Amino acid sequence: MTATVLAPENLAPVAGARARRGRLYGGIAMIVVALYGLWAFGLGGRTDGTDTTFVLNLSDATGMTVPDVTFPSAPVAIALCVLAALCGALRIAVDLPKRWNAVVLGAFFLLYVTAFMTWAAAAKSINVASILDATVIAAVPLVLGALAGVLGERSGVINVAIEGQFLLGACLAAFTASVSGSLLWGLVAGVLAGGLFGLLLAVFAQRYLVEQVVLGVVLTMLATGLTGFFYERVMRTEPDKYNKAMAFPPIKIPLLAELPVVGPVLFHQNVLFYVTILLIVAVHIVLFRTRWGLRTRAVGEHPTAADTVGVNVIRTRYLNMFVAGLIAGLGGVWLTIGTNISFNKDMASGKGFIALAAVIFGRWSPVGALWAALLFGFAGGFSDAIQLMQTPLPTDFLRMLPYLATIFAVAGLVGYVRAPAADGQPYVKS
Repeated sequence: MTATVLAPENLAPVAGARARRGRLYGGIAMIVVALYGLWAFGLGGRTDGTDTTFVLNLSDATGMTVPDVTFPSAPVAIALCVLAALCGALRIAVDLPKRWNAVVLGAFFLLYVTAFMTWAAAAKSINVASILDATVIAAVPLVLGALAGVLGERSGVINVAIEGQFLLGACLAAFTASVSGSLLWGLVAGVLAGGLFGLLLAVFAQRYLVEQVVLGVVLTMLATGLTGFFYERVMRTEPDKYNKAMAFPPIKIPLLAELPVVGPVLFHQNVLFYVTILLIVAVHIVLFRTRWGLRTRAVGEHPTAADTVGVNVIRTRYLNMFVAGLIAGLGGVWLTIGTNISFNKDMASGKGFIALAAVIFGRWSPVGALWAALLFGFAGGFSDAIQLMQTPLPTDFLRMLPYLATIFAVAGLVGYVRAPAADGQPYVKS
């Protein structure tokens, strides 16, 4: 059997044809979706003669406020859907650079979602600030899980056990904080649980060469069983003693917290939120501006070459997986003592797998993972807000929105993104 190898000069036409097909199919899909919205949100008759009100302040906002915005539902929804269709047409007609293509996609998403909210809140009001606040709260564990995934995969280890690390971190944080009466000890316990679990995954993957995706699923099932058993036999028996609802107090940043709309959402959160922001910056700097980050990326791309220049591949992967586990454990801590919620079985609800999708959607970059986590977090916060509006859409469908957004986002990137070359491949020193 012979293989056909294309010369470099013949690759460009192939890549160009693939890009044109991608623009064509993507643009057509955008236009079809926009036309459906044009009929459903504007021309279908449900919004005729009604007004929609967007509330732009949280109910407990104490700083600067802005007046609510009221507008006719049908005309605005129609105009927004027409503009969304034009975004699809622009994508078909013009070969935009990647950055501008992302801007067009973002504009389409914003226009279409705004049209949907206009339709859903016809003859009612919808609190946009509350949706933003719910987005931030839902995005924090996704960001932390995605950072853990980026660190692991950049060093060549696939961390499918983020869900398990969330559960262990949440369980031990709630239990330790309840027993000790100290939120700080709860934080330490939850973070260390995630770190040790990440190290366990690295040991099985690198020392015993267990297939990493299967390993991650098995470890997640182990964490689910352990936390569920501990909850039933210990925490549930005396919740006032072993499973209290506790939380770090919010910290209000002067002046910034007084800003309208975004002030209370971004600058009146607890310490775990601000630590998350610092971790995004720290992981980005470490990965792309330090010697350790260079070694990490080398280990994830070509471990044999890294080994030949003196990089300890196994140790690098162990350390990165331990640190990644610490960060994922912090995501679990957020689920309980970060949001004043007591621990419940399976409370992660698939957030670890959504975080793993954010790694792919963010192209294995901390900043990209942040935007992906915000997108998926918005889908969750948006679905929660819309469920209260009593729209014609079934409640079960609205609950599916975060997972549907994850599936479509990752499916749309098939063939367009590339993982680190050695991702998921154990290294055996010759």
